[in-house]
Amino acid sequence: MKISTALDHVDSGQLALPEFQRGYVWRRDQVRALMNSLYRDDPVGTLLIWSTEADSKHMRGISKSDGRATVELLLDGQQRITSLYGIMRGCAPPFFQGNASSFTDLYFNVDTEVFEFYGPVKMSADPTWVSVTRIFLTELDDLVGDIQPAEVDPGRALTHMKRLNSIQSIGNRVIHVDEITGRERTIDEVVEIFNRINSGGTKLSAGDLALARICADWPHAREALMAIQSAWSEHGYEFSLDWLLRCVTAVGTDQARFPGLTSLTVDEFVAALTETEKHIDFLLNLVGDRLGLDHDRVLGGRGAFAALAWYVHDHGGNITDHSQQQAMLYWYLHCLMWGRYSSSVVTKLQRDLEAFEEGGIDGAIEELKNWRGNLEVRTSDFDWSTTGARFYPILYMLTRTQGGKDLLTGIDLKQNLLGRQSQLHLHHIFPKALLYRAGYDRKQVNSLANMCFLTAASNLKISDSDPAEYLPEIAATQPDSLESQWITTDSDLWSIDRFPEFLADRRERLTRATNEFLNSLLSGSEAYEAEVAATVSIAAIPTAEEDLSEDTTQILGVVSRHDLTPPEVNGEISDHETDEPIATADLVWADGVQPGLTEPVAFVPSVDGSTASALSTAGYLVFTSRTALVWYLEQLLGTDIDGDEIVGDPSQI
Repeated sequence: MKISTALDHVDSGQLALPEFQRGYVWRRDQVRALMNSLYRDDPVGTLLIWSTEADSKHMRGISKSDGRATVELLLDGQQRITSLYGIMRGCAPPFFQGNASSFTDLYFNVDTEVFEFYGPVKMSADPTWVSVTRIFLTELDDLVGDIQPAEVDPGRALTHMKRLNSIQSIGNRVIHVDEITGRERTIDEVVEIFNRINSGGTKLSAGDLALARICADWPHAREALMAIQSAWSEHGYEFSLDWLLRCVTAVGTDQARFPGLTSLTVDEFVAALTETEKHIDFLLNLVGDRLGLDHDRVLGGRGAFAALAWYVHDHGGNITDHSQQQAMLYWYLHCLMWGRYSSSVVTKLQRDLEAFEEGGIDGAIEELKNWRGNLEVRTSDFDWSTTGARFYPILYMLTRTQGGKDLLTGIDLKQNLLGRQSQLHLHHIFPKALLYRAGYDRKQVNSLANMCFLTAASNLKISDSDPAEYLPEIAATQPDSLESQWITTDSDLWSIDRFPEFLADRRERLTRATNEFLNSLLSGSEAYEAEVAATVSIAAIPTAEEDLSEDTTQILGVVSRHDLTPPEVNGEISDHETDEPIATADLVWADGVQPGLTEPVAFVPSVDGSTASALSTAGYLVFTSRTALVWYLEQLLGTDIDGDEIVGDPSQI
């Protein structure tokens, strides 16, 4: 296919540029390199296109008597075509999302044959620098005349004309196209083909392709989805498009798999999207009001929302029965605690949809029991560490719903607290510094059983005080505060050398409180203090970054010294389809070390086989040693980035 033909097809809507979820991510140096390769007639890769049917009623420039038309979805090559469109047309393509400055103001020097982006000091007074966009949009004679009158140096003018003509001829350059055709091709099959061909780059998900397919019928679909995303973001919730599409799929098709979306007309999809937004709003309000899980950091178990949204929809969009609402929350919390959607998402969601359809909320709970067995929370379930732990939201929920009080002031932490000093901070009951000096390890120090929530002012005042010193004062002045936070009043357990026993005692208290709360939900009773006011969220703010290992610190040093894309520290990795947490990694490059161009990377020194497999399935390249990660960075950048300190060994990856 000629490049000019591809751009014409973009204008007509026959070739759709599905930018998936990463949008346009190319940098200026990549755009410049592409133009340089085309100018020198070097290979620039192939295009991968999926030919599929679309609803012509909603498409620009296409019509057919039966209302159907063939549209070509550009799966691989969208960064190249988007760049060329911007350069050759002088504007971004329709429905572009990204930084247009990456392909605007590219100039060509007719003497040196160099492509560079515009620099006023260097180019403003030098006519040999010509806008590449202008070259494509202007007659050759006019261009050459602006550079140098032909009568001054005819030979030089001829050279300039040849070079400018070479650029204009790029539109006639033919790029090889691999095409996936056949009405029988499913979204899952096309995704598998793409990921097999594009094994070294960013993975394509079924949600990506489903959205691209929907946009072929309704170009404004992405805009509508992102508007809903933005509205939730303003209220403290960050959801992926995959997650939202999964919920829409359940509501609109009664199915868990994305391919079902392609059977919906545009009007049916719009209706399902509208209803899904209302159902999710209801569920967020319910979870925030009754459980206190009212912001993004503590909203776990997100995969369960697709099934719950279907259930609400099946009941006409409004469930008013209090006991049924309580049972829904019971089911949701168990999905959160046990990681119901941490793997085999499609299979489990389909089973849950069928369970809801056949037996309502009772049927869904029974399905949970069949899958999990005993739903009773045990003390070992609170043996987690770090704020990425699955039971961290449970600790927050208990604080909000069970009358948790600030240790120093006795103020209920469920109330709408005003002022920056009243923000909710995460507090280590036994200070980290004291525990490390006593020889305890990171897992013990950062155990959930060693954490509670305090106002910022109280947290600052307590600081790193010894529990044997500050807890007796609290017991004397605020006698109910310790019990409200499930902290023992046995002063013998407040000493550093009794820390393991303190943890065991608090786990028992938290376990008992959790089971009592869950039982109250299942019975429909009001065993908890009161419903939580949800008009203002209380931000659960950690006091500082979790402690970093020596390897992590050294890797961050390498990243800083070589100006690499900084990773997220102690980042939570979630399933991209359900937003269900998979693991908390020491370092996370969710968009790749080279954003959008390389695979997501996770540095997880201690990881079990099943978790590593889940991370790999989610598209992450997993490293368990500093040596392997540094070797990867060296190979990626083509340079020795760490001197003689580490000699990379590919066998360790």
